[in-house]
Amino acid sequence: MKILVIDDDAAVRKFISMTLQRKKYSVIEADNGMSGLQLLQEHRDVSVMITDLIMPEKEGIETIIEVRQQYPAIKIIAISGGGKVSPENYLVIADALGANTTLKKPFSGQELIQAIENL
Repeated sequence: MKILVIDDDAAVRKFISMTLQRKKYSVIEADNGMSGLQLLQEHRDVSVMITDLIMPEKEGIETIIEVRQQYPAIKIIAISGGGKVSPENYLVIADALGANTTLKKPFSGQELIQAIENL
């Protein structure tokens, strides 16, 4: 299974990628939604996208909307630590726009793997 990880925080991307790779998932990374969408065009075999919601250039909410329109089969996990409002508010919006599941930062590797297995 190939998983696309989109997060502007390099440390978060590394944590997620290493956690997934230890479970033998194939991982590709992007630092914003625009780069993530470009990678989806190149990698048609992505099954799951994990995206942060607050990012520069193209935020996760916009990315989720575009992925739902262009790649409806991809499972989406939205992640957020919040911004000007609590992360729960952003995650509720992501859920309403098509995320399959959501995780509030910080989350454990175990919680991440469980979310993927539940998809």
